[in-house]
Amino acid sequence: MLTLYMNQHVPRAITDGIRLRGVDVITAYEDGASDMSDSELLDRAGELGRVLFTQDDDLIREAAQRQRKGSFFNGVIYAHQLHVSIGACIRDLEIIAKAGEPEDLESSVQILPL
Repeated sequence: MLTLYMNQHVPRAITDGIRLRGVDVITAYEDGASDMSDSELLDRAGELGRVLFTQDDDLIREAAQRQRKGSFFNGVIYAHQLHVSIGACIRDLEIIAKAGEPEDLESSVQILPL
C-alpha cells in the first residue's frame, strides 16, 4: 500500500475522503512544511517515504525536471483542479494507494483521472 503526502493546496475534502477510506495520509500543513518550495516538498515527501499528491502545475514541472536529470523521487500524483472532481480524486487516489506499491510510482508522475 502507498502512503500519501498532500500538497498544501489540496482541498481538505480530498484529504478527509481518503482518510475515511483507510489510506495513510499526511498533509504539508500537518507536517509544518506548508511554506516549503516545490523542490523541498518533493524531497520532504521522499524523506517520509510518501508519494506526493498535488494539484499544482509547478510541482509537475519540478518532477519532469527531475525525470530529465535522472534524479530519484518517490513519485507524484497530479489532478488538475478544474478538470477532476473531488469525488474522482478520492476514488482514484484510493485505488492507487491500495493497489499500488511504493516502487510502482518511483520517479514517475501519475495523472488523474485514471
